[in-house]
Amino acid sequence: MDEIPREQLTGSLRRGAVKKHVAAIHVSGKLTLLQRKLSNVLLLNAYDTLILQPSHQIDARTLCQMIGYNSNDMETLKQSLRGLAETVAEWDMLDAKGQQEWGVSSLLSYAKLKGGVCEYAYSPALAEKLNDPKVFALINLNIQRRFTGGHALALYENCYRFVRTGSTGWWPLDLFRRLMGVADSAYYESYKHLNAKIIKPAVDEVNKTSNIVVTPETRKRGRAVTDIRFLISENPQLSILDIDDGGAVRGGAVYQKLRALGASDRLARQWIGEHGEDYVRDKLSYVAGQGNVKSPVRYLQAALRDDYRDETPNPEVAGEPSARAQRLARVRDAMAARSPTQRDADKRLFMSTLEDPAARADFERHGWISPMNAEAIFAFWERVGVE
Repeated sequence: MDEIPREQLTGSLRRGAVKKHVAAIHVSGKLTLLQRKLSNVLLLNAYDTLILQPSHQIDARTLCQMIGYNSNDMETLKQSLRGLAETVAEWDMLDAKGQQEWGVSSLLSYAKLKGGVCEYAYSPALAEKLNDPKVFALINLNIQRRFTGGHALALYENCYRFVRTGSTGWWPLDLFRRLMGVADSAYYESYKHLNAKIIKPAVDEVNKTSNIVVTPETRKRGRAVTDIRFLISENPQLSILDIDDGGAVRGGAVYQKLRALGASDRLARQWIGEHGEDYVRDKLSYVAGQGNVKSPVRYLQAALRDDYRDETPNPEVAGEPSARAQRLARVRDAMAARSPTQRDADKRLFMSTLEDPAARADFERHGWISPMNAEAIFAFWERVGVE
């Protein structure tokens, strides 16, 4: 991800002192915690093809499971999607030539559920903004799952974009109330109430839950508080949270080889984070040894998933593949057709059902063609509704 611009966000983005491209997207804070999590998962699922495809798809049950509610509760999913379609995203920016651009769009232009699949789309203008890493910082899903309060997650999202600068810059209180979703409440026009009920609880949860520590500061006119900003530093518990922002990974030789092969930034970091550099390096060598591969990234993806190696034995006996082997192959192919987000969720969900260390080891070695776990794999995919 590119460096986030170092200019501070002020009440206006029109000042002549602004030298770099500056952008800000404000999403209404009225989203519930569930809707915020849903919004982030949908964006992550679509991110690699935001401006390449007019719409995006994700398995509805997988989507429900990833944001932590009953995978059969389609009514709740419908309500959450409806909320995203009714939510306004607004941006105000200066481009490289100093021209001002203001825009507004619904967060989702449409969403529909059909055949167990959630299809959705962003407006072209919003997709272009979301695709620019200077404008929008992807939220780590491992962190967002830890949040229990919607205001805390809203504060985290709006502060995390400025983690490189160390400060959000000054926000007028009316803008801050909008970001927290309380702009329509007369009760929170009082800074005393806003601080006690919104700011302090949200700051406490962000500092205990996430990979950043935020400290609020206020600015007054007379005795009245008019503006607020948040100083941001890395959480000293970062190593405990086991979260990587990608900086160290991008400096490694394995990451560079993946990018040279054609893997996207996010996919390269995802593979390294999921498998470790040694394993990915081994599979890169394996793919390189196969000669002219038509699609090296897809071939590497299969090699990582199924642990390709020169001496890998066939999980079935030699000769014609058995019916079980054919069925496992269909599961593997169905898995390959799903998005990286879905595959990661499916793998984690299935691994959580395996208690036998030997079974887990076999699945880690062979993936979805694991002979030891064949029956469990079939049962899992029948529940998911894919195989």
